[in-house]
Amino acid sequence: TRMYRVHVPVGYSATKPAPMVLAFHGGGGNMDYQADDKYYGLIAKSDSTGYIVVFPNGYSPFKSGKLATWNAGNCCAGARDKNIDDVGFVREMINSLRSRLNIDPARIYSTGMSNGALFSYRLACEMSDTIKAIAAVAGSDGTKSCDPKTPVSILEIHAKDDEFVLFNGGAGRDSKALADFVSVPETIARWVRRNGCPATPKRVLENAGAYCDSYAPCRGGTEVKLCVTESGGHSWPGGRKVRTGEPGSTAISATDVMWEFFQSH
Repeated sequence: TRMYRVHVPVGYSATKPAPMVLAFHGGGGNMDYQADDKYYGLIAKSDSTGYIVVFPNGYSPFKSGKLATWNAGNCCAGARDKNIDDVGFVREMINSLRSRLNIDPARIYSTGMSNGALFSYRLACEMSDTIKAIAAVAGSDGTKSCDPKTPVSILEIHAKDDEFVLFNGGAGRDSKALADFVSVPETIARWVRRNGCPATPKRVLENAGAYCDSYAPCRGGTEVKLCVTESGGHSWPGGRKVRTGEPGSTAISATDVMWEFFQSH
């Protein structure tokens, strides 16, 4: 038995196909955290822009669904160790949602925090027939193998000082037991290669404390984009850390940058 929450935006009309964003929580979290606007602001953004947002719950050993994880390849915990078929779960969930809501099949996107970001990369690899673009926040590509059928647009948002999923690879102090994380530069290089993008990026945003580089145009009109914040640690820029309530970087809003990216793909 698997669970998920669905938020249908206030302006939704059953006569008009709506975009859908799948939002995956971090390791040890659950769908309720990801659906809390205090941390991520995804519901307010859904209501103001019109996307349906879905908060799936990862594999949990408890009926409550708490302390859940995603099988993202090299991470994380129970979902990885038991080889949980999380991709199968997502396929079933999307089929069920499409039978009940008017969802535009060409505008289904995935975003996630930490373990949820890692899992979004797995969906880009294994569900490129369904997922148009992903926005990974504070995660990297830990897939064991990846052979997407079609190109998928990739946005990576990461803090230079992430203490958990280290920017230049490896596990931080509190994540030693989880995985030897792939670096952000290697993650971007993989997807630039997979999508057939130009090797040299274009700087598309630079402000105090953050910059974004775009690799485009890539095959099929896709794009690989990297946004880096100087500070904020392991968090969602513009949001708050679930464990401590501390704010992430305020140099950019991950939610705003994510939606702008999805809209252009």
